[in-house]
Amino acid sequence: MAATDSGVSIAVQDYAKAIYALHDRSDRRVSTSAIADRLGVSPASASAMVKRLESLGLANHEPYHGVVLTQAGERVALEVIRHHRLLELYLAEALGMPWDRVHEEAEVLEHAISPELSALIAEKLGNPTHDPHGDPIPTPTGEIEQGRSQALGELPPGAKAVFVRVSDSDPAMLRFLSERGIAPGDHLEVLERHPFDGPLIVRFASGDHALGGGLVRMMRVRPVSID
Repeated sequence: MAATDSGVSIAVQDYAKAIYALHDRSDRRVSTSAIADRLGVSPASASAMVKRLESLGLANHEPYHGVVLTQAGERVALEVIRHHRLLELYLAEALGMPWDRVHEEAEVLEHAISPELSALIAEKLGNPTHDPHGDPIPTPTGEIEQGRSQALGELPPGAKAVFVRVSDSDPAMLRFLSERGIAPGDHLEVLERHPFDGPLIVRFASGDHALGGGLVRMMRVRPVSID
């Protein structure tokens, strides 16, 4: 397995990033089956790599309870995440690539750039704090400001909020939002909730849109007070 400037293999970096992302989503220890599903590998392969991370001092695994990164493991994950999100923003802003394509390209390039190059990209972009999907960009020292948010689908009719971030893992979902003129930073109001996990009717500056249950679970918002 090829090694990167961080001194660990690309595979180890990918596992650290996956564990960080899964833990960030649930705030609980991560199961090896969840890691396997995220990375598209067998549970046996995931278990073997978790043991590898443990041997490197990057993770702690408790049988039947799951995996959590150590501070060293978090530093590895956050360095890769910083590279990834800076690349996404560079591809979108400097090269004009649609936001539904930048994730796949950044996945390939994130291991190929050095901290020095990522610093140059950050400077070129004005030291940004968020990527095109609203995800926070870690600092060079591994600090990250998550901010409070909740799923759009949790809001009741009449609630107002700001759309702050969305998963970059589904290009079709991103294209759907883009075609309707919806992007992070937009203000919104929930007008109506259809029963039986039906769509929400949500008002944006671009108009009123019916957004399905799967989508509103992936869109993160920050509620604002109603005047």
